[in-house]
Amino acid sequence: MIVIIGKSGQLAQGLVELSKQQKIDSVCYGREDIDLFSVEDIVAKLSAIKATALVNASAYTAVDKAETDENNAYALNEKAVLNLSLACKALGIHLVHVSTDYVFAGDKGSPYLPDDNIAPTGIYGASKAAGEHALLCEYAQHSCVLRTSWVYSPFGNNFVKTMLRLMQEKPELGVIDDQIGSPTSVTTLAQVCLQAAAQKLTGVHHVSDEGVASWYDFACAIQQLGYEIGILSSKIPIKPITTKAYPTPAKRPAYSVMSKASLKQALPSVTLPHWREALVDVVSRLK
Repeated sequence: MIVIIGKSGQLAQGLVELSKQQKIDSVCYGREDIDLFSVEDIVAKLSAIKATALVNASAYTAVDKAETDENNAYALNEKAVLNLSLACKALGIHLVHVSTDYVFAGDKGSPYLPDDNIAPTGIYGASKAAGEHALLCEYAQHSCVLRTSWVYSPFGNNFVKTMLRLMQEKPELGVIDDQIGSPTSVTTLAQVCLQAAAQKLTGVHHVSDEGVASWYDFACAIQQLGYEIGILSSKIPIKPITTKAYPTPAKRPAYSVMSKASLKQALPSVTLPHWREALVDVVSRLK
């Protein structure tokens, strides 16, 4: 029995869908089902259903809000992760934890390796880095950290759905072209999480779809697909803009492409599609 933590998020919904398709026994717990701030409650819930693995898809992900909501960000991204680690350790349950490219400064210029120096530039990234540290200090021998980037899906709120909505509402858009990363379909991420749980993967690894893009590249591809599939009745001008022209409370990494070499070596059966290929599937589903 695989336990999925994080009922309302994109990844949790993707994990539930995929585990059903693959006929994997799983249960999904949201914050109303399990108290992530009580090790005793976590142990009791996991014991009751005889859990064999846990995927933590729960996180505080409001990047800009975190800058003024530090306590809540650290509570969910560090304290809850520590509690899950302690509970899984007490029961001998394998733990798969999902983290983020935002733990890096974004100034390397070549794909980040799992053991590269982490230097987050905002509270969100710092709180996620603290969660990684808590897990690896407490339960490294029976857990793994999967860092991912630019996640989108047919579920919840994400860049793809926001772009498609704005492309129907606005006469033109300006989209940042000097932040570079790798979009990741939640289907890819969920597939890797389930394989990591099944094969008891350990260590720190990176997960994203193949290929590299700027947010501008990503937006242009979304519009083209939306138009071809019929979600959009017409196209609008999309203009590349700089990060300086669109200031946000939290600083984003300028370059957060990550190397997946260690993941491919550890889980050779994993297939990572190119982000353009994965995007076709998600946009098609949104129609």
